[in-house]
Amino acid sequence: MKTTESFLQKTMIVWFGAFICCFLWGSAFPCIKIGYELFQIPAHDTSTQILFAGYRFTLAGILTIILGSLISKKLLLPKKESLPKIIKLCLLQTVAQYFFFYVGLAHTSGVKASIIEAMNVFVAIIIASLLFHQEHLSIRKMVGCIIGFAGVVLINLSGNGVDLNFSLLGEGFIFFSTVAYAFSSVCLKNYSKGENPVTLSGYQFVCGGVIMTVSGLLMGGNVTHFTAAAFGILVYLALVSAVAYSLWGILLKYNPVSRVSVFGFMNPVFGVILSAVFLGEAKQAIGITSLISLILVCVGIYIVNYAKR
Repeated sequence: MKTTESFLQKTMIVWFGAFICCFLWGSAFPCIKIGYELFQIPAHDTSTQILFAGYRFTLAGILTIILGSLISKKLLLPKKESLPKIIKLCLLQTVAQYFFFYVGLAHTSGVKASIIEAMNVFVAIIIASLLFHQEHLSIRKMVGCIIGFAGVVLINLSGNGVDLNFSLLGEGFIFFSTVAYAFSSVCLKNYSKGENPVTLSGYQFVCGGVIMTVSGLLMGGNVTHFTAAAFGILVYLALVSAVAYSLWGILLKYNPVSRVSVFGFMNPVFGVILSAVFLGEAKQAIGITSLISLILVCVGIYIVNYAKR
């Protein structure tokens, strides 16, 4: 156990694992938009967006449990005392976060969503420090967060810039999703002390996915146009959640929230770059602005993770 703990606390392992998570999450930005197009889901059809999310996370939970069981060579089953924790996690991490995110993303631009989503790093560290007292909130951590956030803003303000319009259904819902994510990260670290984080992730995805699926159906949602490409996108999005959240939970279990959550600044950076590539805007992905943004984000991550020897 000590060997596993020390291995997962190594700087290179934390950085490598977190970068994989952020790359996968960043790819979800364009893939959700592509998914809306392939399944022909309009921006105003909230019920179908929720149903689409429900399908994704139910499948993500099933895949997480299967993959985790294969790796552990035994069926992953949660402890009886972990069931209330799984319910709380699913309401925060899947239902609340992605209800607000999916609806908000349909009513605002990807640029504004990326900038607002980057605020989850600040919120997660503040919650972990001030509300749950899991770690100390230092000036160094806040300076690192500000530098990383500056990189996110810079890459998103390149090109056509961003307007200052605000709507509750768009930008407001994206912000609510960041708050739900921040609370779920802190709770996941807390709960994983007595439970396998992969088990927690898998079962909370299934519970959250079923809740969102039933909610979407009751609201009149209807996902159609199941082509091979559309189904492929759905499976990929499910794998993004299954792999990224399981790995993220493992990193959170053995490291401070700030050390892991600060990598969240990479999500929108990858999101912008991958969106530009997949959506045919390569000029935005390759340029001095993107390079400077990436440097700022990396500097911010380094400052937060820096420890005096």
